[in-house]
Amino acid sequence: MIDFKVSRKEMDWGGRKLVLETGKVARQAEGAVLATYGETEVIATVCAAKEAKPDQDFFPLTVNYQEKYYAAGKVPGGFMKREGKPSEREVLISRLIDRPIRPLFPDAFKNEVQVVCTVLSHDKQTDSDILSMIAASAALAVSGIPFLGPIGAAKVGYKDGQYILNPTIEQMKDTQLELSVAGTKEGVLMVESEAQELSEETMLGAVMFGFENFQPVIKMIDELAAEAGKPRWVAPTFPKEFDELYARVEKEFRTKYEEAFKETDKLKRGENLGRLAEEVKATIDEENELEVRYVGDVIEKLMHSVMREGVLTTGRRIDGRDTKTVRPIQCEVDVLPMAHGSALFTRGETQALVVTTLGTGDDAQIVDGLMDEYKEDFMLNYNFPPFSVGECGRMGSPGRREIGHGKLAWRAIHPMMPKDKDTFPYTIRVVSEIMESNGSSSMATVCGTTMSLQAAGVPLEKPVAGIAMGLIKEDDGRVAILTDILGDEDHLGDMDFKVAGTKDGVTALQMDIKITSITKEIMEKALAQAHEGRIHIMGEMAKAISEPRAHVSDKAPRIVAIKIPVDKIREVIGSGGKVIREITEKTNTKIDISDDGVIKIASMKKEDGDAALEWIMGIVAEPEAGVIYKGVITKIMDFGAFVRFLGTTEGLVHISEVKNERIASVSDFYKEGDTMWVKCLGTDNRGKIKLSAKRVNQETGEDLEVEK
Repeated sequence: MIDFKVSRKEMDWGGRKLVLETGKVARQAEGAVLATYGETEVIATVCAAKEAKPDQDFFPLTVNYQEKYYAAGKVPGGFMKREGKPSEREVLISRLIDRPIRPLFPDAFKNEVQVVCTVLSHDKQTDSDILSMIAASAALAVSGIPFLGPIGAAKVGYKDGQYILNPTIEQMKDTQLELSVAGTKEGVLMVESEAQELSEETMLGAVMFGFENFQPVIKMIDELAAEAGKPRWVAPTFPKEFDELYARVEKEFRTKYEEAFKETDKLKRGENLGRLAEEVKATIDEENELEVRYVGDVIEKLMHSVMREGVLTTGRRIDGRDTKTVRPIQCEVDVLPMAHGSALFTRGETQALVVTTLGTGDDAQIVDGLMDEYKEDFMLNYNFPPFSVGECGRMGSPGRREIGHGKLAWRAIHPMMPKDKDTFPYTIRVVSEIMESNGSSSMATVCGTTMSLQAAGVPLEKPVAGIAMGLIKEDDGRVAILTDILGDEDHLGDMDFKVAGTKDGVTALQMDIKITSITKEIMEKALAQAHEGRIHIMGEMAKAISEPRAHVSDKAPRIVAIKIPVDKIREVIGSGGKVIREITEKTNTKIDISDDGVIKIASMKKEDGDAALEWIMGIVAEPEAGVIYKGVITKIMDFGAFVRFLGTTEGLVHISEVKNERIASVSDFYKEGDTMWVKCLGTDNRGKIKLSAKRVNQETGEDLEVEK
């Protein structure tokens, strides 16, 4: 019998029980917490190297979130019946966990740390993303590793003017907001959201609602750590030699760095800073291990100080702008001749080439995971090649950053996509190729996507634009909020706050804080300043294209959607798919049939689509007495001819109804396979359809009968 030393804390949170437990599972990890919410369970583990590598000049934190199909009682799809590479959802949640915990490790701590969150059980109502963030925070708290947390996290929905704490998956289907927020006791650290054009005030209220409601979670984690936490590691600090080295370098090089930061061109500024870094390193005593180890941190600290102080004292930024001005913008559409829709959005030294492709239902992305399989008919892919920053680098499958930025842009645009799939039944794929980057390429993607969709004829409800806000906040109380931040301002600043939306409201927020927290007042001011910038950008976009084009491109497939009675689906498909194959082959179309009777006909030529539509309508239509149809003779008998019309419907033209004169045989005038205009005379006493050829002009199809 094993005597597990289990510590357990639980509370009612948002109408469900939240349980944190440690001491029984994964005991060899530095910290391990089993978190349960509803019937969803996540195990979070933390491992850390005892010492940093001697030449380690960055903090090597890795966060892995993984879903096990057994958690939902499923067998993985595909050829390999086991979990493989991380899905897009797993990557996104890994980033979600990483972002609020990364700023809370001491600057001098360079030991490798790995956080692994594994979904063990999923009830399909309680999502595992927020629970994983809480579990990771608790695992770090009990591990003893230097960590300035814990953090709490919550999800917020919004419906009928009311905020909803941790809405269920079912509730999320009918809400105007999905917002994830994380932070400490002091303030917010991270926000991720998609919204249905909500006001800045409502969005800020949602953030604060989440912040207030995860405070009890932080308290519970603190209680768990007090009871079961391991001895705290001595938090590393920079030695006095670091301060001495910094003082020496600052005295000699600060003026030079101030001059380097006055260069407004990114590439030239980068070259100047690179040369300065080499000059600083040349002054280092190679025999002094501490100087060699910390020279990179010293250079970083000096650049950090120079950039920030310049903004705070002069109000002028690296590129010469004030704090509220957006960089010059150039917008173009139809830049690629063969694309269904294309746009080039350039803002300063950030440039996105965004291309829209329209496809059929067959092109939709099948998404499988713990939840039920579904099809996604709007995809947005973001690519960040190394040439966009003037570098050589790895090319291959998309990294975490590319997946994250693409999803953010998707969230911004998605609320404005056409809702009526019957009137616009296309699968839509957007690809953003970042051609240049100097800050906020994800928001350039949002702007470029809007213009590209409009150029492709996608009936976007309203144009969407995005902007990235920055922050410089010093301990002495000085604060500067920066509109449309540069790459260096993102790197050396305290906040990356991306806001996207229409002229009437916000559709997406993403905020990452590099300091321990920010206040409500700062967020409120940043949102107001972002609104001004967003409206300005939309004005520039409108100069290139202001609304969706009335029709899709001639190069895009034409898709017509109709709905037929469900009991007619079998007739359209035919035995073994014979009928639908014949239609598609002879009309050169692609046809998608849904179980609810919706049929989508895709063709590159209008006449092909019309032919397929006519064919299908003929199949599903019921013959009406007195109506003239065009048919094909399928069989000739002594007593008349059988004619197929309205798709698979057959009727008999009696020999007496072939000509206005008495004839000996139908075969004297027609053969099988000939076309014939026929008039429906109704049905006989056995329900068989009676047709007439003599009452119709066989050349024109006109009715020859004269009303009496």
